[in-house]
Amino acid sequence: MSAVRAPAPAGETAPGYRPGRTLPLRVEALRQWRRRRTLVMGGVLAALPFVMIIAFAVGGGADDGRGGADGRVSFIDTATASGANFAATCLFVSAGFLLVVPVALFCGDTVASEASWSSLRYLLASPVPRARLLWSKLVVALGFSLAAIVLLPVVALAAGTAAYGWGPLKLPAGGALPAGDTVARLALAVAFVFVSQLVTAGLAFWLSTRTDAPLGAVGGAVGLTIVGNVLDAVTALGSWREFLPAHWQFAWVDALQPQLEWGGMLKGAVVSVSYALVLFALAFRGFSRKDIVS
Repeated sequence: MSAVRAPAPAGETAPGYRPGRTLPLRVEALRQWRRRRTLVMGGVLAALPFVMIIAFAVGGGADDGRGGADGRVSFIDTATASGANFAATCLFVSAGFLLVVPVALFCGDTVASEASWSSLRYLLASPVPRARLLWSKLVVALGFSLAAIVLLPVVALAAGTAAYGWGPLKLPAGGALPAGDTVARLALAVAFVFVSQLVTAGLAFWLSTRTDAPLGAVGGAVGLTIVGNVLDAVTALGSWREFLPAHWQFAWVDALQPQLEWGGMLKGAVVSVSYALVLFALAFRGFSRKDIVS
């Protein structure tokens, strides 16, 4: 099997050839949209709010105001207070792990799947410049990741409003946000969740350029994310935990307070974006020098 080696220094090109016009984003987006895993993941995320509504209906209303056994009130305890509360609860129970999966899937599968199908070298021979190929796949993968993260709270807000009505967002710590402010605050929370997942996206994308096994890239990103969560639970690390992206994954809760707090979200965004930029740079640098044999 012949290898597609790193491109030679730039020289003359064929008349009419424009590297920037190869592999348009719409083409890559349609290719990814038609894949079964995209539809399955979308169905799972859209179904979760309805599963939770059924669970609350079977188990009884959660809004009893008493909290758990320790007396603390959480988002789970206020889930049925309004549609906004239900959307915040769905985001709370899924942000730590469930929303990691679609991000790792879309970003970790995108390049490795082409290699596993032995189609990657043909794309490069088209010729599609390596940087252009990675850029197109990265933009589309991040777009689908954002859509997956937005899909869950949007469906939850609609389903929760139909089931529990529209009203203020009751806060676990006490008080409530006016109904008119809840959509903007929830949108800010979802935006931070996406930014906090960029480190997972970067890790999955980098692994996708290093292996021909899509499951290896996806599983590696999910596994290392779990390791980060475990390390964050080790309180003996002290202030070192602030350098872990997992330490800030629930900082979006500050957006759902009577007085909006930016400190935790800004720190978490800086940590996540910094890791992501390094990982994306490693992916582009390594792929530009890699011999493609698949």
